[in-house]
Amino acid sequence: MNYSIETNPLETLESDCLIVGIFNNQQLTLAAKTLDDQTNGLLTSVVNRGDIAGKLNETLFLNVIPNSDIKRILLIGLGEQKPLSVKNYRKILSTIINEAKKLRLNSIAVSLTDCDVEKVDLTWKTRQIVEVFEDAIYQFTECKSKPADELSLKNIVIHVTDSASAETGLAQGLAISGGVSLAKHLADLPANICTPTFLAQQGLTLAKNFDKIDTTILEIADMEKLGMGSLLAVTRGSREPAKLISIEYKGGEANAKPIVLVGKGLTFDAGGISLKPGAGMDEMKYDMCGGAAVLGTLQAAAQLNLPLNIVGLIPATENLPDGQACKPGDVLTSMSGKTIEVLNTDAEGRLILCDTLTYAKRFQPEVVIDLATLTGAVLVALGRVPSGLLGNDDALCNDLIAASETANDSVWRLPLWEEYQEQLKSNFADLANIGGKDAGTITAACFLANFTEDFRWAHLDIAGTAWRTGSAKGATGRPVPLLTQYLLNRANA
Repeated sequence: MNYSIETNPLETLESDCLIVGIFNNQQLTLAAKTLDDQTNGLLTSVVNRGDIAGKLNETLFLNVIPNSDIKRILLIGLGEQKPLSVKNYRKILSTIINEAKKLRLNSIAVSLTDCDVEKVDLTWKTRQIVEVFEDAIYQFTECKSKPADELSLKNIVIHVTDSASAETGLAQGLAISGGVSLAKHLADLPANICTPTFLAQQGLTLAKNFDKIDTTILEIADMEKLGMGSLLAVTRGSREPAKLISIEYKGGEANAKPIVLVGKGLTFDAGGISLKPGAGMDEMKYDMCGGAAVLGTLQAAAQLNLPLNIVGLIPATENLPDGQACKPGDVLTSMSGKTIEVLNTDAEGRLILCDTLTYAKRFQPEVVIDLATLTGAVLVALGRVPSGLLGNDDALCNDLIAASETANDSVWRLPLWEEYQEQLKSNFADLANIGGKDAGTITAACFLANFTEDFRWAHLDIAGTAWRTGSAKGATGRPVPLLTQYLLNRANA
């Protein structure tokens, strides 16, 4: 999609369709009033006729426009004449792009940035146009025998009064939506294509595309030398070799401590010996969404040339049943030296993450943030709206909450109290890999906390937000917007 910023007067625009707003008291926005004057009161006449009231997301499509190089007008209802909420602004944008797709327009011009939106600026409003539009036009068709119908929409003009702020928003929107699309595409690929080796190749591709990125792939032999007995136990049931993908983005000063992002990369999770039920198991290709989001976030950071040092670590493997697979009752020795009794082989994400978190210490991180489709319990607790957030540092968690509110990529913090560690006690090892049926999301994070005592750490459980199920099944690309916003905030601090 081609996006451009336009500051010239509306009457000079040429477009298949111009989108302007109307409030539910039938008051036109400033842009709509300008267009009304240009068309000899066309909009006033249709409003007076009662064709549109201006209710939120109500639309009216005008196909014949006199005295104008604009071929069509789409009026969009903005609701009450007051600042829009962030969510309502995004809903309006979603309605617009879906109408444009349905009408098979070749180009549109959007003149809505003159609308007030609560607590945000022009940069943010411009960025959201790109993010919402790109999310709506994303398609996964790679595995279909016939190509999907080509989208007719090719050009989108964003009409504004301040080009500098809008250009910044456009750059951010393109970078974030590009990272989201990468994460979605990798997650939507089937597990017979997106293997650990394939995922590792994506890290090497980032290094090829961006000068400030270096990628190293640790093989099984490297992990054995490091003593990663926990990670390697998970991969024993698979014929696909595990990879530990290490991606370094060097955009900051040489001595600046990096922000480390750790993403769970289970390219398929059958549960191992603790086999999952068959129904819905196809969705376990999405167990690598954390790793995909790390790749998408690093791509966005590099595209924006952020003045930060960032490390992405992705433990990539499969979890399958086999004669050599890890068994319930096995005791593993992790890279940290802590021993783990495996009570359920389907609680494997924490087993690959704990060794990766220990490995992260060698980078002397400023902070470490892990993201993982870790527990079904987070769906019970929070549904599919926010991601679960836990951590050992209040300032870091508060920074992530603030970034989530700006990015409209919500999180909800859960407690990480010492009392929950009692559920992880084992008679045969330093700790068990599950804590029973109670507080599953919290005890999973408590398990990881045993390997994060030497740095500031936050954990995002994205099992409820990384993909949609049902008829709309597909990856969401979350939490790339949240993480990129966090990095933007750090870069601008």
